[in-house]
Amino acid sequence: MNFYDHHILPYLIDLACGVRPVAKQRQKVIPLAQGKVLEIGIGTGLNMPFYAKDRVEKIVGVDPALKMHSLAQKRVQAAGLQVELVGLSAERLPLADASFDTVVCTYTLCSIPEPLAALAEMRRVLKPGGKLLFSEHGVAPDEAVRRWQKRLQPIWGPLAGGCSLSADIPQLLGEAGFSTQMQSTYLPGPRFVGYHYWGEATAQG
Repeated sequence: MNFYDHHILPYLIDLACGVRPVAKQRQKVIPLAQGKVLEIGIGTGLNMPFYAKDRVEKIVGVDPALKMHSLAQKRVQAAGLQVELVGLSAERLPLADASFDTVVCTYTLCSIPEPLAALAEMRRVLKPGGKLLFSEHGVAPDEAVRRWQKRLQPIWGPLAGGCSLSADIPQLLGEAGFSTQMQSTYLPGPRFVGYHYWGEATAQG
């Protein structure tokens, strides 16, 4: 890992993912989490203030970027929640089948190298009837914006930790075997990164 990835990128991501419009998106889904929770890409702990303490038993926070965990500690302590931070890749989770009531994934799928493999793992560890709560940015519905997403990707990806501007969130969830209740819209800001999807998903079958 180079100097930028280790010392600068975590703070840039924390700043970008903590702006008010994105915080409002988190507030729409995180309070719905309950029971034993697995958070994929816990990062700097930006979701911590939005968990309902009376609904959540424990949170296991997964993130391969161990550097970011030190930034999360302060938010974890302030939230007063039981949180276990683990440096793991989402594509291969050494966690038991059907062991979580809720999986939380916010602004993470765009940066996972193998998103379908990660979603398969999320589905595997969910208990029957458990829910995947998500909020992500992704591919825009407008062709002109999609063209800009494609043009900017070679520059954006390396600067933003591998983030994909045109991740097709509905398609990924569907291919992974999830049935979704989803909303989507543009948030204030640059349109190439401004189209957001959020909601909840349950495993089909």
